[in-house]
Amino acid sequence: MITLQHLTYTHTNTDLLFQNLNLTVNKQDKIAIVGNNGSGKSSLLKVITGKLKASEGHIRVDEQPYFIPQLFGQFNDFSIAQVLQVEGKINALQEILKGNTSEENFNALNDDWTIEERCKEALQHWQLTDLELSQKMKTLSGGQKTKVFLAGIFIHKPELILLDEPSNHLDFTSRQLLYEFIQTTKSTLIVVSHDKTLLGFMTTICELNKSGIKLYGGNYEFYKQQKLIEKNTLNQDLQNKEKALRKAKEKERETLERQQKQNSRGKKQQNKEGTPKAMRDKMKNDAEKSTSRLKSVHTEKIGGIAQDLMDLRSSLPDIDKIKFGFDNSALHIGKILFTATNINFAYNPSQFLWKNNLNIQITSGERIALKGQNGSGKTTFIKLLLGDLEPTTGTIYRVDNQSAYIDQDYSLLDNTLKVYEQVQQFNTTALEEHDIKTRLNRFLFGQEDWDKTCIALSGGERMRLMLCCLTIGKQAPDIIILDEPTNNLDIQNIDILTAAINEYQGTLIVVSHDEIFLESINIKRTIAFTI
Repeated sequence: MITLQHLTYTHTNTDLLFQNLNLTVNKQDKIAIVGNNGSGKSSLLKVITGKLKASEGHIRVDEQPYFIPQLFGQFNDFSIAQVLQVEGKINALQEILKGNTSEENFNALNDDWTIEERCKEALQHWQLTDLELSQKMKTLSGGQKTKVFLAGIFIHKPELILLDEPSNHLDFTSRQLLYEFIQTTKSTLIVVSHDKTLLGFMTTICELNKSGIKLYGGNYEFYKQQKLIEKNTLNQDLQNKEKALRKAKEKERETLERQQKQNSRGKKQQNKEGTPKAMRDKMKNDAEKSTSRLKSVHTEKIGGIAQDLMDLRSSLPDIDKIKFGFDNSALHIGKILFTATNINFAYNPSQFLWKNNLNIQITSGERIALKGQNGSGKTTFIKLLLGDLEPTTGTIYRVDNQSAYIDQDYSLLDNTLKVYEQVQQFNTTALEEHDIKTRLNRFLFGQEDWDKTCIALSGGERMRLMLCCLTIGKQAPDIIILDEPTNNLDIQNIDILTAAINEYQGTLIVVSHDEIFLESINIKRTIAFTI
């Protein structure tokens, strides 16, 4: 169905994304593509669809792909009917029903008399019952836009479907519908995703990087096991190479000491026997040359081992290189931080947000998930918690605390600042320049990154910079609030975030539909919102 041979793609800014990529996709395959942010996953899907042209190589696609992109901004001025690619048929059907029975209308409809009914059923399946086909996409939420594209699958029944991060903006119920579709469909799927639950339903995981693509013949659990084996092998190779380097240095030291002793004994013997000066000079020169040759041989051997060791260390996953160093919150465990008594909020004076008033208490050290469908008031509650809003009815008690609200776009970062300048904004303890740069290195920001502007950073880089900022201050925040933190992160950066959160000892409040992520960060309590 799809054949990629020696495929290379270079971005317009001349950055090489991937090269010499070979992949065969057969009918009814369910393939997931994973890889670090910036490895070219989305670009690969666009090359397959023909939206981008490969720099080198050959590509053959036997079926017309149905593509669901990750970003939808380019469709804001489109109607739902246009996005679903049914506008022509819908208009033709309406004209025919009005009595305009022109040949042009019949050709446009192409005997698809049930198109309107199928659109309605598809939208209903994805819980979009209140939408009109004429409605503009810019009026919809991110989750609704995703579901419009998913509805198109039910309308057109394509043989080949490409999905780029399809679960990103979906709430729990919609994710379940997506998972059910993926498990039951007979269509061929190629999915770019970091959603570990979704990846569990795929039959092959493909890991993409600059040098090509590596296939793992199983679902995400199998992939994870294989990566663990690879990691253990790498660690063993590292230990062996470090041991070899120590032995080589020890061997060099012993050999040179032995040579120096021989040279010293020879010199004493020459002086004792009254060897002529010219002969002594020649023998001294020969000894120095011999020592130099020995040193050169050992230096070359040690250099080779050291280079191998450096190459192995560069292969370590980034999470194994990061040092977090979170300080503890100043608030003792169990202290009451927030109490809401019979609160509700109304954006419209005549309509409260929640059906029932809320009574909620939060104590220091808790790990809480906020759950509810899109529009159920989770973000409003966060603003009430932080003091950015006050309730329309009821009362709120808040203890003085230091809190950090980290939204999906990491808005605490100033896009106009450079990486080094941004960290300085959080440097409340007047750390010296070299200490700050050491911290940046711990979070994988090397010297080449310090002068980058924040706006140029990827989602994973912004997350790591935010974590660096939070750990560089005098004290960790008492409360960290994360709003859909995994949406724009690859698997590796989700693991980095998970490790950092698990090291944090303060109060954690998370909005997320990612059940595996919530489980991995030890969420102990759920607050559910209904409207």
